[in-house]
Amino acid sequence: MDLIAELKARNLIQDIIPGTAEQLNKEMTSGYIGFDPTADSLHVGNLVPITLLMRMQRAGHKPWALVGGATGMIGDPSGKSQERNLLDITEIRKNEAAIRKQLEKFLDFDPAKPNAAVMVNNFDWFSGISFLDFIRDVGKHISINYMMSKDSVKNRLETGMSFTEFTYQLIQGYDFYHLFRTHDVKLQMGGADQWGNIVTGTELIRRKHGGDAFACTCKLITKSDGTKFGKSEGGNIWLDRNRTSPYKFYQFWLKQADADAESMALTFSFKPVEELTSLFEEHRTAPHLRKLQKALAEELTILVHSQEDLDFARQASEILFSNSAVEALKQLDETQLLEVMDGVPRVTGSKAALESGTEIISFLAESGILPSKGEARKMLQNGGVSLNKEKIQSTDLSLEVHHLLNGKYMLFQKGKSNYFLAVFE
Repeated sequence: MDLIAELKARNLIQDIIPGTAEQLNKEMTSGYIGFDPTADSLHVGNLVPITLLMRMQRAGHKPWALVGGATGMIGDPSGKSQERNLLDITEIRKNEAAIRKQLEKFLDFDPAKPNAAVMVNNFDWFSGISFLDFIRDVGKHISINYMMSKDSVKNRLETGMSFTEFTYQLIQGYDFYHLFRTHDVKLQMGGADQWGNIVTGTELIRRKHGGDAFACTCKLITKSDGTKFGKSEGGNIWLDRNRTSPYKFYQFWLKQADADAESMALTFSFKPVEELTSLFEEHRTAPHLRKLQKALAEELTILVHSQEDLDFARQASEILFSNSAVEALKQLDETQLLEVMDGVPRVTGSKAALESGTEIISFLAESGILPSKGEARKMLQNGGVSLNKEKIQSTDLSLEVHHLLNGKYMLFQKGKSNYFLAVFE
């Protein structure tokens, strides 16, 4: 597979050093991407570099994942409006181990294979370099004028930039030089905002070593409404199931706007471009069916989690978006129920009161699900309230212990899509 041709077909290439495609087509090439160890999990924004490394390995090349243990102690100013909090080495090492475990799901690290993935931490070589050695052996090769010309620096001059952050591009540049010199890593890839840092590395290689190094960057993924990709109303969408449940992960992709779905599919899907093009045409004829979003959500949920998690996510989606999910709701255990109801407003009730029965009209009004007993009675009479996915047929219903899900919860639905999870303790 021609890697660069594949990336261009998916409209991913932003900048590229001439000769990169020729190098990749000539021989198996080692290339790397850096990952920021600021958390103990990667998030969907990291799926872009992850899939780049996956495509690289599938094309027969050798992917390297660099965890920025040293750079994480400084902070990359690229795309940032202010200096961020710095990490200590203990936290970085913990995050590094977590990132390694996640990357093993996507990349083949089997050392018996010639293009096995490799993971390194730049703290391992920077920890042995003194400040004086660095500014003498590295700093003298890159001029202040050169560093000041980079967008990552120019964009921060008005708000202020510490010397610590200013040195970041030199350190990232040295990473490339070190990997080039010690492991013959000839290619660095990254997001478009990393171009300045990456070419500092190629320049350092040229001046200190005299060899040819290559680089390409991918377009930054943004939504059509201008908002940052990778976040939902609740914050980052993480790859760790303990931070973001597989159900919520599935829903994130399912909810992508039509205007974004095609570019997302080209970026993240491993389906051939020709197959995606057919899917796009099918989607355009009936966008209300959301076939493209469903296909993307299914593929990526399996990629990041598992087929079993996808099966659950589909079932869980039916619970909130279908009127025929009574039995599916009852089969959920407490953890699954709370995953599905993540983001659903909660109200409380007394479990002890259920022993003798609680009038439905009183509960709906007193819990705030409906504003008054009069409104509650009216909604019930019109068939506008459901309990555990079943329409309430009588205004005289008494809520009792047998209505509880997992011995603690009841799911109320007001109208077509307004849900409330009642917690009885």
